Amino acid sequence: MSKVKVIVLRTAGTNCDQETASAFEYSGAACELVHVNQLLSKERSLDKYQILAVPGGFTYGDDIAAGRILANELKYKLWDEVRSFIKKGKLIIGICNGFQILVKAGILPGSENFKQQATLMLNDSCKFEDRWVYLKTQDSKPKTNKCIWAQGLSEVIYLPVAHAEGKFVVRDSKVLSSIKKNNQIVFSYCDSKGRKADYPGNPNGSLEDIAGICDKTGRVLGLMPHPERHFLFEHHPHWTRLSKKSKLGDGAKIFKNGVNYAKKYL
Repeated sequence: MSKVKVIVLRTAGTNCDQETASAFEYSGAACELVHVNQLLSKERSLDKYQILAVPGGFTYGDDIAAGRILANELKYKLWDEVRSFIKKGKLIIGICNGFQILVKAGILPGSENFKQQATLMLNDSCKFEDRWVYLKTQDSKPKTNKCIWAQGLSEVIYLPVAHAEGKFVVRDSKVLSSIKKNNQIVFSYCDSKGRKADYPGNPNGSLEDIAGICDKTGRVLGLMPHPERHFLFEHHPHWTRLSKKSKLGDGAKIFKNGVNYAKKYL
């Protein structure tokens, strides 16, 4: 059986593409790092891939706002391809800058017309936050866990963040109600016991401590923390003091879930 094909989309300022590709390849996928210009010129097509990964970084220097320019390219230059990709039930993951891009392109939280309903804005600390945080996962409530990327995760996981614009906010209360009603909150900032955390546990002041959401289908995921930076056990900042139960870190299962789903259904 041929390998699942993943496109890792990059452009000027992307800097987590190699790590993201490595995580997918370790999980059994075949990855291609593709510059957005290759899609714009029709040298590459989204249609040949099962998974689209939009990795972290500072695309176009975060000019205007974090992720805004690449979001506009997806929305206004590649929209037919992107919409077709989504409607075919294929998978998308956006990490950090990739999450900002998916939200500003209207892909997350998602609606019939794909209008922007949320954003990631400047952290409450007004500074770049580079730290490790605990996340309460959707698997802490298994009956409502709809995100295919988050299946089987521990109730609390540990991943690093590195962003200046990570505060998740919504357009109005109706959007928040819809996100909650449809079980689209996948990751929430918390303390080591899964309890509500103030700063720096919530590093940016996100509404409802939201760190990551999915669309209504559970196939499109966006999150600010970096699962590719805790893919191996040794990535943990205190790994030498921990008993090694697995060679993989907390972020590994996210990538494996995506690859396994695509292998089975796409």
